[in-house]
Amino acid sequence: MRPRSVAAHLPNAILPEADWADRYELLILNEQLTAGEAARRMLGQLPAWVRAFLALRNRIVSPVGLKTAAPAADRGLIGFFPVLLDDKRKAVLGFDDRHLDFRIIVDVREGPADSQVVGVTTLVRRRNLFGRIYLALVTPFHKTIVPALLAGLNERR
Repeated sequence: MRPRSVAAHLPNAILPEADWADRYELLILNEQLTAGEAARRMLGQLPAWVRAFLALRNRIVSPVGLKTAAPAADRGLIGFFPVLLDDKRKAVLGFDDRHLDFRIIVDVREGPADSQVVGVTTLVRRRNLFGRIYLALVTPFHKTIVPALLAGLNERR
């Protein structure tokens, strides 16, 4: 199965001020994951091409004031994202920055027969013009990276 893009709805209670969102879902057969497990499998071992892109991104954005490392989090990190909530059905990751605030929501629900649907919603609140420009520049990469990481759930068992 391949991830599919589905409608993301705004406003969202997780980040009510968000003005941009997208969502991808993947049907997983014969396995039951918690949301935290799914998030850890997606973000714990990033493919080399994603790590290279993020390293390039960090070199470009650090001079203009975007964070290149996650701030400390009470609930720890998944990948390099602070964990804001982690329960069986939903994991929320993200942080606020001077230019934009973002949240990644990984959720799981029962699918047909012995399957499960894993969803990833990205919410962004653009705070200023730089946040709008930044998001416009990274959106094409985001739309490649997120489905690839989600698809990896079927490969990394």
